[in-house]
Amino acid sequence: MAVGILLITHPGIGAPLIAVATQLLRQLPLRAEAFEVPFDGTPEDLLPQASAALRRVDGGGGVLVLTDLYGATPSNLAAKVARLGTPVRRVSGLSLPMLLRVMNYADLELDELPAIAAAGARNGTIIDDA
Repeated sequence: MAVGILLITHPGIGAPLIAVATQLLRQLPLRAEAFEVPFDGTPEDLLPQASAALRRVDGGGGVLVLTDLYGATPSNLAAKVARLGTPVRRVSGLSLPMLLRVMNYADLELDELPAIAAAGARNGTIIDDA
């Protein structure tokens, strides 16, 4: 049973990150999908579509939901999706290093992946004074 990855983001963020990760890794080791929330969308109206995306990526091991900005509409939608019954863990502050780090630890269980995602974001942030 594999963990699925669902990116719930503002428009123009999730799909490009998945595309770049796919180019870099050639093939993603975990099922992943981006659900981009329109600026005028509400969590209540988008919940059925987000729920369907969650079900598509779940490989039986639950779903790690990555959002771009804590407290914004995508994050609020992720909170609603997490209450639907599928095991879900959520991490905000989505970045390419975070996504790549998660993909490189595809064999881990859902409960282990949030810390891996956060480490990817922290370690991927470099102050380059060169």
